[in-house]
Amino acid sequence: MSELIRVVVVDDEALIREGICMLLSDEADIEVVGSAGDGASAISLVRAEQPAVVVMDIRMPEIDGMETTRRLLAEESNDVVVRVLMLTSFHEKRAIHTALRNGASGFLLKSGAPRNLAEAIRHVAQGNAWLDPIVTRQLLADFVDRSDPDLPTPDEFARLTAREKEVLLLLAQGLGTSEIVQHLTISEATVKTHISRTLLKLGLRDRAQAVAAAYRSGFAQPDTPPLR
Repeated sequence: MSELIRVVVVDDEALIREGICMLLSDEADIEVVGSAGDGASAISLVRAEQPAVVVMDIRMPEIDGMETTRRLLAEESNDVVVRVLMLTSFHEKRAIHTALRNGASGFLLKSGAPRNLAEAIRHVAQGNAWLDPIVTRQLLADFVDRSDPDLPTPDEFARLTAREKEVLLLLAQGLGTSEIVQHLTISEATVKTHISRTLLKLGLRDRAQAVAAAYRSGFAQPDTPPLR
């Protein structure tokens, strides 16, 4: 039997929190290890339990889900990766972009949670991204509106974490996932998480576009010594 996916649920409404926990209790491969009703409690709980995935409400009083996500991911070490799936009844443009810039691995509307939540958690736990179709349409529209969709701004590159920058440079040098795993001595799921976050933060479609953007922007240089 595969390892259980440990999950923490964060929502300021008790009924919704309990409903999510009950919904996930039917999944044989998912274990809810705790729940919290506010950002501060969520941060303490995640530190203690180190779950594979945090299901995070985006709208909460005092410390909202976006800021809680930012603080959680700011605490990441090279060996500990927090994967956050944003869950909300809103699909505002600003909320989507802020959540993804802060490093969220996915965005799911509450209206789609009953049928998609477990699958979204599994995808995020494996290091992949999960975006609700409505969110995907919004991001694609923004992508089309960009004056140069292949070239992220310096500010967007600056938002990458040190590890995300390292993984992007390795991709630019031609290393595949398995080679990056060996080079950095981290899991395949962790490498996938860093790549997914990088693509989301930079508004890029795939790895090939990320490599092209890295060179065109000057983030990666052709004469950079190989990191192999």
